[in-house]
Amino acid sequence: MGRETTLVRGFPLAYARTQRFTLGTPRSITVVDDGRLVAFLRSVDGITPTLSLWVLDLSSGAERLIADPLSLSADGDLPTPEERVRRERARESAGGIAQFSVAQSQPWASFILAGDVYIADLRSGRTRKVATATPAFDARLSPSGAHIAYTVGSTLRVTNLGADATDDLDKQLSPEETTHTVSWGQAEFVAAEEMNRTRGFWWSPQGDALVATRVDVSSVLEWHIADPASPAAKPTAIRYPAAGSQNASVALHLLPISGEPAQLIDWAYDIDGQLEYLADVVWTDENPLLVRQSRDQRLTSIVTVSMKTLTITELRRITDAHWTDLHPGAPKIFNNSLYTIEDLPDRRALCIDGRAITDPSLNVRSIVDVDSDGALITASTDSTEVHVFLVPADGWAPKQWSSEPGVHSAVRSHGTTVVASATPNSPITSFHTSSPHLPPETPTLQIRNYCEDPWLRADPTFLRLGERELASAIFFPSDHDGVTPLPVLLDPYGGPHAQRVLKTHNPHLVSRWFAEQGYVVLVTDGRGTPGRGPAFEREVWGDVAAPVLEDQIAALDAAAALYPFMDLSRVGIRGWSFGGYLAALAVLRAPDRIHAAVAGAPVTDWALYDTHYTERYLGHPDDQPDHYARTNLINEAAELSRPLLLIHGLADDNVVVAHTLQLSSALLASGRSHQVLPLSGVTHMTPQAVVSQNLLTLQCDFLHQHLTGAQR
Repeated sequence: MGRETTLVRGFPLAYARTQRFTLGTPRSITVVDDGRLVAFLRSVDGITPTLSLWVLDLSSGAERLIADPLSLSADGDLPTPEERVRRERARESAGGIAQFSVAQSQPWASFILAGDVYIADLRSGRTRKVATATPAFDARLSPSGAHIAYTVGSTLRVTNLGADATDDLDKQLSPEETTHTVSWGQAEFVAAEEMNRTRGFWWSPQGDALVATRVDVSSVLEWHIADPASPAAKPTAIRYPAAGSQNASVALHLLPISGEPAQLIDWAYDIDGQLEYLADVVWTDENPLLVRQSRDQRLTSIVTVSMKTLTITELRRITDAHWTDLHPGAPKIFNNSLYTIEDLPDRRALCIDGRAITDPSLNVRSIVDVDSDGALITASTDSTEVHVFLVPADGWAPKQWSSEPGVHSAVRSHGTTVVASATPNSPITSFHTSSPHLPPETPTLQIRNYCEDPWLRADPTFLRLGERELASAIFFPSDHDGVTPLPVLLDPYGGPHAQRVLKTHNPHLVSRWFAEQGYVVLVTDGRGTPGRGPAFEREVWGDVAAPVLEDQIAALDAAAALYPFMDLSRVGIRGWSFGGYLAALAVLRAPDRIHAAVAGAPVTDWALYDTHYTERYLGHPDDQPDHYARTNLINEAAELSRPLLLIHGLADDNVVVAHTLQLSSALLASGRSHQVLPLSGVTHMTPQAVVSQNLLTLQCDFLHQHLTGAQR
């Protein structure tokens, strides 16, 4: 059963060499030069894994290549160790120029290649190397473009840009440190991995000072990641804050670029005690806003810092009995009003100074921009779709900017807006630019997408299944007769903070490929997944196992009632990360329903995962030991009675390989047969093309063997 065509057989290789059909797609889109230019990163085609810097010039409508890394540097595709870590946190697998910054008042951009800092004039295309210390990391232009700040090792430095490289004046801005556990201007692990804060310094609007973090990891657990395939190589030491352990100590300082001494900002003080997490810094026209969270994340506090006295004033205090969330683009200040995204009993709302201005039909996901026209946001009326809305300040009659079913996002500045649209009927994400700088006869311009066409069409069927009306997508072999019984493959992520069931195309291609191998493939977003409002997400508080698995089984039964040819005596499950945890959980707890599992990079003991993610859902292990005990797969190893394949990258610094090894040891101690596939040199996101390609075929072979009794 299944369509064994050249197209289907060639999919794993095409999927790998195009990096999941993402190469060639514009990313990091940024509006610059008062809305006249749109800068972005894109590879030159759909198979070259090197990102270049481009601009769309609204005056001419032309796209121009500004900086090609391979022509600028012989080592242009060789990232520094710090950059490799940043890309892992950002799940960025492409090389070249993977990040850039722009000046607010000049059409300039800065970026780093192989540890060297470059500056580019986005109008003329002139690019030059800046005279800095090396290897540099995270170069950011000041608002005026007169300076570039960056880090080297554990230090924060600033360069005063001259007319050419010989005029650049470079100096260290951070104080000298005597310990190797302290760094300046960089994000600690949980900030980058879990809070979406990938930076550690921020320019003042005047460009005369920086607010910067001083991170001390001396109290954080030191773990070691070794490569058993290279026994001569030294293990890599990482500082990993496992649940219940100490986090990094994060201080915040004001650093004038004049060289005056650093001044401490006491950001963590609160009436209820010291706060643990600095989640974000947003500098307004005068003073920075700080977003702070308590260790249990039940409190998010937004404060402003006076640059004259360095005292803090709280603007908004958000609390929740379970946890408070951090949201992209929030908070923002406009006309002295504070815009936030907050959870109400019936929805996630856009708020102004704490007052909800969006109605119950919208679950708000992000704030794109706020200006005199109102707040541009992304929000959902259906969890499977994300749309762009313009919400007036009074909240009356929000205008929906996107209409086609799909996932839409936007960037906007100075009236220029770029809307990205991914839909279930097309493998090509479109990017449409509107602007007052375009002539009347050209209402929009499109940024070209060079991604490869996969030719395989995902063709998902979207359903609402069971009593909870769980969002699901189902796939059948294209040549199925609608009668012959088929084995079933559950293909979820299924956990908090991420969705699989969205009305897009390319993210469903792997599910489609498995369907063409002769399976009914079912993808379900159960309790805990976003998009349906805070109450639905919080149903996993204290237990990320039972409710999640129950929803997968409920969706399976509801789908089988609709499609009787689904053979419930042959059901497999596959997943990665939380999906890997769910896959292993399923064969351990429901062997009567789930008959084989592939668990990739699974968490097996939540006490080994990081503080910010884990404690949000399970609490502190000292306070809630039962939450950790009931969700620990190692405790249930003796229950395994079905085939289980565990896959794990040995270089994974997010879900470390100890998770799989400890579960495997417990299974062996209980006499339970299983398979382990270790991936030497592979991290959590498996960026290597050969690994990505062969993982698909190996998983399919395992499932064929145990669900159909034959090799594929």
